[in-house]
Amino acid sequence: MAVVAAVVWFAPLDSRYLQHPDEGRYAEIAREMAASGDWVTPRLNDLKYFEKPPLQYWLGALAFDAFGVHDWSARLPTAIAGLLTVVAVGVTGGWLAGGTVGAYAALVLLGCLWPAGLAHLLSLDALLTFGMTLALCAFLLAQRDGSPRRAVRTAMLVCYAALAGATLTKGLVAPLVAGATLVLYTLVTRDVGPWRRLHLVPGIALFLVIAAPWFVIVSARNPEFARFFFIHEHFQRFLTETHNRSGGWWYFIPWFVLGLMPWILVWLVALPRSIRDAPRNANGFAWTRFCLVWAAFVIVFFSASGSKLPSYILPMYPALALALGFEFTRIPSRTLLWVALPLAVGGGAAALAYLVGWDRWSRAWSSEALPHAIYRDFGPWVLATVVTYALGGLAATLAFRRGTPAARTWGIAALSFASLVALQIGFVGNDAFAPVRSAAPILAAAERANGGPLDPAYPVFQVGSYDQTLPFYLRRPTPLVEYRDEMGLGLDAEPAKGYDLARWLPVWAAAPQAYALVSHATAADLARGGVPMRVLARDPRRSFIARR
Repeated sequence: MAVVAAVVWFAPLDSRYLQHPDEGRYAEIAREMAASGDWVTPRLNDLKYFEKPPLQYWLGALAFDAFGVHDWSARLPTAIAGLLTVVAVGVTGGWLAGGTVGAYAALVLLGCLWPAGLAHLLSLDALLTFGMTLALCAFLLAQRDGSPRRAVRTAMLVCYAALAGATLTKGLVAPLVAGATLVLYTLVTRDVGPWRRLHLVPGIALFLVIAAPWFVIVSARNPEFARFFFIHEHFQRFLTETHNRSGGWWYFIPWFVLGLMPWILVWLVALPRSIRDAPRNANGFAWTRFCLVWAAFVIVFFSASGSKLPSYILPMYPALALALGFEFTRIPSRTLLWVALPLAVGGGAAALAYLVGWDRWSRAWSSEALPHAIYRDFGPWVLATVVTYALGGLAATLAFRRGTPAARTWGIAALSFASLVALQIGFVGNDAFAPVRSAAPILAAAERANGGPLDPAYPVFQVGSYDQTLPFYLRRPTPLVEYRDEMGLGLDAEPAKGYDLARWLPVWAAAPQAYALVSHATAADLARGGVPMRVLARDPRRSFIARR
């Protein structure tokens, strides 16, 4: 089963182009780091980029050095981090409550929509979640009954090291969540025992040895770093809506429900007992209750933030998987039957709805910027996804009807693998959106029209916007015209690398050859202004033009 899971997990990594914005951004930073050999100052499109620490970029650069620059190697560190998170949850569940709980917890997380999905997208959240989960798991293991002091100390040092790695991935959120969860758990349960097992002095020392050097070195080389990273990217991001990612207090609720599929009904059934009847060990520590406090703090903390993205709550799911793994051993098979049946019925109903209405709905959704042809190509993958979910729900329903322990395990496995396979089918089919979410198709079309690859001696400009994937597929930076956004800090540090329209037009006119990615409206404006240009390729949103 583990081998099959690994194959399904990694097989589709190279099945689709990188998509704008996150995948292109983080792949390109790692590519430039590998190409330049500068492992201290991250650069995006050859501009300083300090929004996040470098661990994800380091791992991406290592993957490129080892395997070459490919879509799959760009996603590889994230996918590995996601699978290691599943392993950590399974092993920890086994050590805490027995092999069955460990297996169930791993299966829950393996098939959980948000953790599995985000592990197959190139972003920082899967690696952050692995670091935070490893810290959580090590902390839980340090609370076990009868653990020798040396074993407790070792587990806590692993916890601090993992928090340091998470800090090098996305900043101070990891130690904040860990510390706040411990405080809240103590307030709720009045259990102060974990505080006596923290090993704070060696732990903080290890944390600083791992996490601090990069922050010190990058600050010494780049005086603008500290204020931007710690003030702008932490306090201003949390306290204000400066990043234009706001949402109401309820913002994460639908994302939480979607992300916990196919286990949301199990969670609703099990939650009251998880809170009321959480097991305690001889030390008085209730590990399932600690997991629930961890998950609750994550969603409440980010709900209070002025900046919200669906991926922010990812670190709550491994904690919930641990608690659910334990609850799956206590829930009656009859209850599980009624939890699985709606998935079979719902999947079947969704398949029927697709057959009846997909063409009509997709035509209503389509526009000039998102043509119907894209939805038409994506449609069969949608059908395959919902049919897979329905078959998994049906298989689980039949297994749970038998009521035996072995049948329970097979039912949970059926739901988990059906969810993972359905997710991967959807990801493969999602490449239908590449013409509007990636620069790879329009670049390939431009190169065909050009008679071969674009001459690297001539620049490729991006005018009025920035597609994060274009530099990655070009394998070189693209000078920006009339664009700042997240590149503002880098352009302020090196203003000669950016252009306004007035300064760019003479450069374009005087160049023996140059290329640019522009919107259709910008291309029309340039043509009306007599700017020399030739359209090499078009997609639903943009034109790729040449100087001659």
